[in-house]
Amino acid sequence: MADQPTRKRILTGDRPTGTLHLGHYVGSLRHRVAFQDQFECFFLIADLHMLTTKPDKEDILRIADNAREIVLDHLAVGIHPDKVTFYLQSAIPEVCELQLLISGLITVERLQQLPTIKDMARAAGLEQIPYNLLGYPVLQAADIFTPRAHLVPVGRDNLSHVELSRQIARRFNNKYGDVFPVPEPYVVGGTLVGIDGQAKMSKSLGNAIFLSDDEQTLRRKVMKMYTDPKRIRADIPGTVEGNPVFIYHDMFNPDKEEVETLKQRYRAGKVGDVEVKEKLFRALNEFLEPIRERRAHYASQTGFVDELLARGTERTRKEAQATVLAVRKAMGLTGVWNRIRRSAERRQKRLAKQAAP
Repeated sequence: MADQPTRKRILTGDRPTGTLHLGHYVGSLRHRVAFQDQFECFFLIADLHMLTTKPDKEDILRIADNAREIVLDHLAVGIHPDKVTFYLQSAIPEVCELQLLISGLITVERLQQLPTIKDMARAAGLEQIPYNLLGYPVLQAADIFTPRAHLVPVGRDNLSHVELSRQIARRFNNKYGDVFPVPEPYVVGGTLVGIDGQAKMSKSLGNAIFLSDDEQTLRRKVMKMYTDPKRIRADIPGTVEGNPVFIYHDMFNPDKEEVETLKQRYRAGKVGDVEVKEKLFRALNEFLEPIRERRAHYASQTGFVDELLARGTERTRKEAQATVLAVRKAMGLTGVWNRIRRSAERRQKRLAKQAAP
């Protein structure tokens, strides 16, 4: 079995499709800030996964810049560069080999049962499911196995993907011998509605507040936020429940007494939307200001993010090579090659001896 890490490892990551927003913070980044002091963390820039729905050349050419932005967003929210390992998936060729080696342990029918595959195809406007999208969960399993991760942070809607990885790990270990830790899902919660109030915050829907938004941009977005559509005047009692402005107040305004007072006044028709939004803008701006400052600090260090990614990728590749070697040994593949190689070497020695004067 490959050497096991001394601390439990976490594997999580992001597709490099653009900068991160408050929805990412609520759903994952805030948890990662806590993880860095509890676990050995590998943060994946999943550019191979991006190809499942964004395979066009112009999207691929944006990967490097988007990867830098994602790393900057992590550092900005409080991830310490010395506590985690960032790496670029496509720079680890062993992950593709590992995907192939484990792919025989799962059936097409099992993959087709995953509802997320159809959801991703629908969201990308794909009429048919391409091969790489169907195999997306197997590549995810290879990602998890590459650093031999024990824990995988995941929302409840993606638990099926971790279960698939657990199934593959158990099947491999039972068939060939123990190599992989059976990964456990680490369920994290939290979604954030977009500023349009219609769907989850998303860059593609244009309803996102980005962690990198400046003060002026933030104010403009907050002031156009969706509220209670039935409330056409400030003296009309409004609905707080499900109102995006109050959802954001609950999440980001540390002054809970102020939030409760605003809710009471809103329900009674004694406060206007402008005041409620102004106070939300103030709270969000205070939340984002230190994030902006940290982002500017790291961005000003030319080449720092690239160096961080390069160092993390080199480290992860060594882990990947050790994992693939352990897999090949367990399966007996190294023995096949060694026997052929030794036989070829013996033949060369015999021929050389016969040719000697």
